[in-house]
Amino acid sequence: MIESVLVANRGEIALRVIRGAREMGIRTVAVFSEADRTSPHVLNADEAYPIGPARASESYLATERLLEAVRRSGVEAVHPGYGFLAERADFAEAVAGAGLIFVGPAAGTIRAMGDKTEARRRMAAAGVPVVPGTDAPLESAGAARRAAEAVGFPVVLKAAAGGGGKGMRVVRRAEEAGSAFEAAAREAEAAFGDGRVYVERFLERPRHIEIQIFGDRHGSAVHLFERECSIQRRHQKLIEEAPSPLLGPEERRRMGEAAVRAARAVDYTGAGTVEFLYAGDEFFFLEMNTRLQVEHPVTEMVTGLDLVEWQFRVAAGETLPLRQDEIPMRGHAIECRITSESPFDGFLPATGVVGEMVVPGGAGVRWDGGIAGGTEIGLHYDPLLGKLIAWAPDRTGAIRRMERALGELRIDGVATSAPLLLRIMREPDFLAGKLSTAYLPEHPALFETGVAGEEGEVLAVAAALLEHGRRQNRAAPRIRRAGMGALR
Repeated sequence: MIESVLVANRGEIALRVIRGAREMGIRTVAVFSEADRTSPHVLNADEAYPIGPARASESYLATERLLEAVRRSGVEAVHPGYGFLAERADFAEAVAGAGLIFVGPAAGTIRAMGDKTEARRRMAAAGVPVVPGTDAPLESAGAARRAAEAVGFPVVLKAAAGGGGKGMRVVRRAEEAGSAFEAAAREAEAAFGDGRVYVERFLERPRHIEIQIFGDRHGSAVHLFERECSIQRRHQKLIEEAPSPLLGPEERRRMGEAAVRAARAVDYTGAGTVEFLYAGDEFFFLEMNTRLQVEHPVTEMVTGLDLVEWQFRVAAGETLPLRQDEIPMRGHAIECRITSESPFDGFLPATGVVGEMVVPGGAGVRWDGGIAGGTEIGLHYDPLLGKLIAWAPDRTGAIRRMERALGELRIDGVATSAPLLLRIMREPDFLAGKLSTAYLPEHPALFETGVAGEEGEVLAVAAALLEHGRRQNRAAPRIRRAGMGALR
């Protein structure tokens, strides 16, 4: 078994990995930028090392700084978390080249699945259904128009090296193709350093359903069922749940088997996710995420399994702990992403200093957070503050429990997405499981201000607490620096 690990990340995922590792008796090492010196993931690790300024490019994205922390700490493994360098093949190669264990798939797998056109070719060859489109990058605006006409409108131009909605443009008419190609290529180059673009048919109102997969170094691969991720804003997920309210046993079996074929096609090792779009009665491969996902807690809640523990065991060379027919699924779980954004003000990013916090508890409620009283919320990093997860024997019970938990959650000093998420928990289409990636645009009433009645009272209380937190910002308690002697 691995005895020591450096977590090359920050926030709630770093804290999640540190907790899982310590429960397994693994020595943990955190890294931190100047902005994160007193963050919970730093205080909870056995050791912590500074890696540079707040700017991510000079700290969490700086491979050499991370490898220097590895050398100083003497660890034998690196866990990348998600985001930052988690899906950078060059980083995985650098870790392996230093004689260390990378807790994730091989660099070749990351590279193949990071190239969307290469991934499409491999999936098609493995018998995994893909959205009709091109399997090679487009060479020009004219080529984009011809390809779009061949595929049939509407289409979407997508960055070959992309993700998260960057480098994407929907095209509904032939005359739009040229300008859309130029815009998508520019954005892709700026975001990923790679301006290649390809085309796919655009599915108007699909469901976004993903399958959790795991593979080991001995040729075994399994899936741990699905997660419904359809409620999104600009391709960024807000709410996830498991299982999907859409799938029956047969659809679940077919999608799970397709995901395992995808894993075997690239000799997948460790935790990963195969994402599908579901339209009508068909599903299509969207992409493979070669890492642990933000929404992994809902899978843990319905299976009772610890995915971080599985990651460490597989990385150490062990076989998968369970066979496919041994993996349980019970009840229903929902996750809400709590972000530092103002949902009723165009999701503008919110900043401030966290004052008092009240974290929900009780049966079936879990909080995976990376903040504490005194944490300063700036604009340097992703706005995710934490994840609130609720489990119950059925979907109705999970929704009610989440509604209760959101009502209890209190984060003074910074605006969050919680009031919007509370509204969604009460919205009739959500309650009925009528979901799609167009859910938010199709429900503008969710964003109306001045709501009357009980919900209005809840929002008024939230607003009052926010204002109180703003007034207390300067006097907000800082995290005590006890236990910081390990910092170098």
